[in-house]
Amino acid sequence: MVLNYIWIAFFLIAFVVALVRLIFFQDFDIFPQLMNIAFENAAVGFKFSLGLTGVLTLWMGFMKIGENGGMINILSKAISPLFNRLFPDLPKNHPAYGSMMMNIAANMLGLDNAATPMGLKAMKEMQEVNDKKDTASNSQIMFLVLNASGLTIIPISIMVYRAQAGSANPADIFLPILLTTFFSTLAGIIVVSLKQKIRLLDPVILSYLGGTALLIGGIFIGLSFLNKEQIEIVSLLSANLILFLFIITFIVMALLKKVNIYESFIEGAKEGFHTAIKIIPYLVAILVAVGVFRTSGAMDYLVDGIRFIVAIFGVDTQFVDALPTAFMKPLSGSGARGMMIEAMQTFGADSFVGRLVSIVQGATDTTFYIIAVYFGSIGIRKTRYAISCGLISDLVAIIASILIGYLFFG
Repeated sequence: MVLNYIWIAFFLIAFVVALVRLIFFQDFDIFPQLMNIAFENAAVGFKFSLGLTGVLTLWMGFMKIGENGGMINILSKAISPLFNRLFPDLPKNHPAYGSMMMNIAANMLGLDNAATPMGLKAMKEMQEVNDKKDTASNSQIMFLVLNASGLTIIPISIMVYRAQAGSANPADIFLPILLTTFFSTLAGIIVVSLKQKIRLLDPVILSYLGGTALLIGGIFIGLSFLNKEQIEIVSLLSANLILFLFIITFIVMALLKKVNIYESFIEGAKEGFHTAIKIIPYLVAILVAVGVFRTSGAMDYLVDGIRFIVAIFGVDTQFVDALPTAFMKPLSGSGARGMMIEAMQTFGADSFVGRLVSIVQGATDTTFYIIAVYFGSIGIRKTRYAISCGLISDLVAIIASILIGYLFFG
């Protein structure tokens, strides 16, 4: 229901802003531009879905091998003490635990294409124990917010974009992103736990969160001994090596259990194909609304207004130029990525704004995209408080990005 209101608001605000530009500024091209972007983004949404079809088919095929071979069950047991407390409504040793673990691991490694099919599989498995099929369950909301918070240890894609934009040290945003995304994920867990009355001071939860903090610290200490070229090589190699090791482990486990690996892969691949088809209308709806809102100029007016208010209080306004990326990030990953690249080209990849947009881009994930795709794939229409909790996590990420950006580069 909330997503319905937000979707309508995008179009209404875009129409009002465009009408003002037509009447007062005689911008006769604005409405043709709005219609063009609507058609273009509809095509983009369809193409994205087609592109996702291959990835979904591949990874859900491997996930089925892992499931039939027993590896998913092993992963489920490894994280069950923590997840039993964060997902109290989900039965113990449920298959969704393994899928969620693979999804979170892929996100931490910065492998979005691998994370999405695993996340979709987890949502589908949780839907099997959801009594109200059109309404998001507590477990689905917690998992979605964990995804929206976008915990990332190795932001390899951001480093690549910075290198392409001419950065002298593309990896200099590694630690800022690591810190910021940890804060956003922690905020997401806290806000959902408070809503669902989950006891966060539980020793098990504290030990897992503390262990994660130590792991992040250890990775940072280890990488601090490397130069930027070595960091990029280690990050890229380790991320893909770990993921491929998962695949090999799935296959070996299945061999030991004498599972028909090829048939298992085909079975899972078929699920991936059907899931991708279901996503198309939801993805098109979101991308069209975001494109119209951006093209109308509503985003520009919002940013200029914030700049004016910030200047009144005598606060440095450098960060305001990074806000379009921050505002777009919850709405459209590709839109935010485009704004990040545009900012780096305009201000320089190693400028304060260039670095700040990189932190913002890597600090969290695309809330509305995740909601549209994950909930849309299983027919969830009533999202309850998923959007508000996801946006709170996004807000923490934006604030943390700005503060940490000034701390490191201001």
